[in-house]
Amino acid sequence: MTKNDSGSGTSVDAAKVEQVLQTETGGRALVGPAAAILFIIPVCWSLFQLWIASPLPFILNFGIFNSTEARSIHLAFAVFLAFSAFPMIKGVHDTKVPIYDWILAAAAAAAASYLYVFYDQLAQRPGAPITQDLWVALGGLVLLLEATRRALGLPLTVVAAVFIGYSLAGPYMPDVISHKGVSLNKLASHQWLGTEGVFGVALGVSTSFVFLFVLFGALLERAGAGNYFIKVAYAMLGHMKGGPAKAAVVSSGLSGVISGSSIANVVTTGTFTIPLMKRVGFPATKAGAVEVAASTNGQLTPPIMGAAAFLMVEYVGISYLEVIKHAILPALISYVALVYIVHLEACKLNMQGIERLNRPTLAQRMLNWVVVLLGLFALTAVVYYGIGWTKEYLGSAAIWVLGSALLLSYIALVGYATKFPELEVDDPEKEMGELPEVGPTVKTGLYYLLPVVVLVWCLTVERFSPQLSAFWATLFMVFIVVTQRPLKAFFRKHGGLIGEFVGGISDLFHSLATGGRNMVGIGVATATAGIVVGTVTLTGIGLVMTQFVEFLSGGNLLLMLMFTAVISLVLGMGLPTTANYIVVSTLMAPVIVTLGAQNGLLVPLIAVHLFVFYFGILADDTPPVGLAAYAAAAISGADPIRTGVQGFTYDIRTAILPFMFIFNTQLLLIGLTGWFDLLVTIASAVTAMLVFSAATQGFWFTRTRWWETIALLLITFALFRPGFFWDMVYPPHEEVRGAAIMEYVETAPKDEEVVFRVSGMSLDGSDVTTYVQLDMPAGETGAERLAAAGLEVSELDGALAVDFVNFGSPAEKAGIQFGWTIEAVQAKLDRPPRELVFIPALLLLGFVAYGQLRRKAKEEAQTQPA
Repeated sequence: MTKNDSGSGTSVDAAKVEQVLQTETGGRALVGPAAAILFIIPVCWSLFQLWIASPLPFILNFGIFNSTEARSIHLAFAVFLAFSAFPMIKGVHDTKVPIYDWILAAAAAAAASYLYVFYDQLAQRPGAPITQDLWVALGGLVLLLEATRRALGLPLTVVAAVFIGYSLAGPYMPDVISHKGVSLNKLASHQWLGTEGVFGVALGVSTSFVFLFVLFGALLERAGAGNYFIKVAYAMLGHMKGGPAKAAVVSSGLSGVISGSSIANVVTTGTFTIPLMKRVGFPATKAGAVEVAASTNGQLTPPIMGAAAFLMVEYVGISYLEVIKHAILPALISYVALVYIVHLEACKLNMQGIERLNRPTLAQRMLNWVVVLLGLFALTAVVYYGIGWTKEYLGSAAIWVLGSALLLSYIALVGYATKFPELEVDDPEKEMGELPEVGPTVKTGLYYLLPVVVLVWCLTVERFSPQLSAFWATLFMVFIVVTQRPLKAFFRKHGGLIGEFVGGISDLFHSLATGGRNMVGIGVATATAGIVVGTVTLTGIGLVMTQFVEFLSGGNLLLMLMFTAVISLVLGMGLPTTANYIVVSTLMAPVIVTLGAQNGLLVPLIAVHLFVFYFGILADDTPPVGLAAYAAAAISGADPIRTGVQGFTYDIRTAILPFMFIFNTQLLLIGLTGWFDLLVTIASAVTAMLVFSAATQGFWFTRTRWWETIALLLITFALFRPGFFWDMVYPPHEEVRGAAIMEYVETAPKDEEVVFRVSGMSLDGSDVTTYVQLDMPAGETGAERLAAAGLEVSELDGALAVDFVNFGSPAEKAGIQFGWTIEAVQAKLDRPPRELVFIPALLLLGFVAYGQLRRKAKEEAQTQPA
């Protein structure tokens, strides 16, 4: 492929794409018996994961594995495939597996499965390992590090090795991070023989949740859903200015349902979208950058947000539905802004859309959109309320009625799809003069939406666990993969039903193999990241990090957030998003929450975890390492560094969001008072992001001047964080002390969040002053309400002394300790709504728009022929 930035069509370098893709699915291209083994093992892994997720073990009372045993077997599969699928040295033994790799694979699998095989014996000697245990543990750690190096490269391996070294060399570290050190025996036992290290929460999430979602994506892709989403996006958006690039954004967002990997998204959707963007005039660098920006954001998009989102469920202690709720608005405005950025780029280059077959009139287009929107609302209402009604009145029979309705809907939609031509996979070499019609394109794959409906229904309505929800959705996807081919042949009356059924079975097994191969990197990454988590619990570095970061940031929360963002970006250049999230959130999330509280800002834990999550994802396109940028450059033919830089400029809009929702948690739908408040939040956030996009792109209706850019940035800040300016004029609260504390507690509305300033001695012996938040239960007096929250207090020198804290009470969970003092309470003040700041901001926006429109009209008049 020629490396240039022209808009001419060029062929995709298939070898480069395949090389990039191998980093996701394995580094060897094998034939013969070795290929068969590397097909059978991932299939067995997938079947094992389906088995432990299903209700069958408990129904049959057979094959029941506890969480530790399941993690052990899960890791055994992962490390075996890491040694057999990835060569020791890239480029050496790419087409065969040497005997020493088979030996290493078997040894690693044996070490990983040790906890399963000897589970009963290990349970009888906790903390007292025998020599055999220690040798297996040490060997397992070494083999895990090598498996990680092969599958993911050196960075994560080096990070884990550094933390192991830190555990052993604690007394020799600088004073600020020193500790008493641990013995080799203690290290091996803690990291390998229990659930504090390698076999901890991270690997548990990979075992229970993540594998099934990756398998779900592999099944969808094999069934043809990936190509369907791309085609639908192009049919609907390709006629607009920069339409192919807008369609790339939408299709990559939809592919986020299929793949939790930025690199996999780039490679699968990019082979179609990047050449097409170049064909309609996008420079190669910008074509690749748009795909990179869209693909990295795919992991932010609910309902499936990559492995790290499932880890949040465990680390934050909330349901997956809550994670989706908090993440949905930032993901929405991020994607809307990217579509708008593409529109601005197209306007700069004066692009036109691609001609559509049988171009509809304006009235027809409006009618189509209205019908689509009404259809979606109607479908949502029918599903939500209709199924709710059947569950209420049919009782236990509802599942059979609903299952039958789902089956009939699937058969009917497949039959309906056969009335239209099959969608062809786009050929990048072929000129695209016209776009397909929207209607027939959409109708060919409506049945692909049914498994997603099942997944969302199980998560949101039935409130099943992510594991069980993914199981039922995956099971239905298995049914689709096996039956869609013979059903289509039946409806088209082509005959050969047996052959098509066999083809469906073949597709299923290939999907199972692909799902297993795609999980190798995630499996070893979560296990190796567990070493970091184990080190934190083993050495107490978590408490040390609070002091260290406070020293570096001077206690300034904004500096601390910037410090955390930089750490996430730097680590993310070499670590997968999942491992990066585990490392940074383990070290930094508690620090941000603690120091924020000490500075009077109570940051919800989910906000901090999403902050780390966002910057870990952004690392995929951050130069000089951004792997997604390299994948896009392999397709576009542009320079990977320039592609990464351009992609990061597009993703600046995503980079400001975490800072905004830390200080304005309404962006995470936290603290909203009703529907009107929700609509105002959505409207202001979307407007702010669009304005910010125009400011960073230097173009709105026409090219912006420097003062206009400053004005647009000021408007963005006012819309995102109106409280910053409003609090200067109208303080939100005042601190009351002494007897007024109890008076305020007594009169506060039931379940209102009351913020106290407390002080006392922390566990490490230092004096602490911080803010805590408590929901006030009902009660006759202030003392009764505090007692219901878990506190017994007495008056002491104009403050309240904490005499007792009930274990497990809200007060104990908030961090209040025995012997501390409640110095003050934040009494809320009546003030006008802070949203009034929007009025001057929007007036300034109108003034900038008026100036730009006048200037644009003059420019157009000057270019018109006389």
